[in-house]
Amino acid sequence: MNHIFRIWREGLKRLLVRYLDYRRNTQYFFLKLFLFFLLLNVACYWLAMLTVFSNFLFTHEKWDYFLIQIPVGLFGAMFDSLSFFITIWVIKRAIAVQSFSEYVAHLSMDVIIAIIATFWVLFVFTFSGWIVSQVLSSDESIQQRTEKYEMRVIQAVKEPVKNWKNIYFGLVMGISAMLPTVIHFWMFFNSLQKHFFSPKKE
Repeated sequence: MNHIFRIWREGLKRLLVRYLDYRRNTQYFFLKLFLFFLLLNVACYWLAMLTVFSNFLFTHEKWDYFLIQIPVGLFGAMFDSLSFFITIWVIKRAIAVQSFSEYVAHLSMDVIIAIIATFWVLFVFTFSGWIVSQVLSSDESIQQRTEKYEMRVIQAVKEPVKNWKNIYFGLVMGISAMLPTVIHFWMFFNSLQKHFFSPKKE
């Protein structure tokens, strides 16, 4: 396990060095990062909409869904940018520890961020939908929006198979927030592969 830990930590350290070099040599890095997450959130929104809810194009609410992408992209980019820098801070602390258990404990914070992102997605769609309803002069209140999305979550938990579309939609919208966790898992399995299938240098 110590050998796997060393491989995993060294890989993470190299990734951090590459990031710091890129950040140093990139003009307007923070703006570009925000725009990246903005476009990613909008792309995920349309991917989810067009793959499972494409019939919205033929309803009277099509303009609602079109306008919702703006606040969804902006709020999503805000959350993802903040979680990105929290992840960098966590990685720096994780690299500094000496025990495997402390290392995993630090990196597990990204799993917590991914869970929080689920609730953030609900808030974003509730608030974004309410903003759009105000722009389009709808009489729907933010409380009605909240109740609608809460009901969808409850139904998805009670009957996941029947409500797979809503679950799929939530997963796609959470892609950007899950990126750090996915990278950590990939690096862990990569360290396992190197440990078992690459010659060890003692």
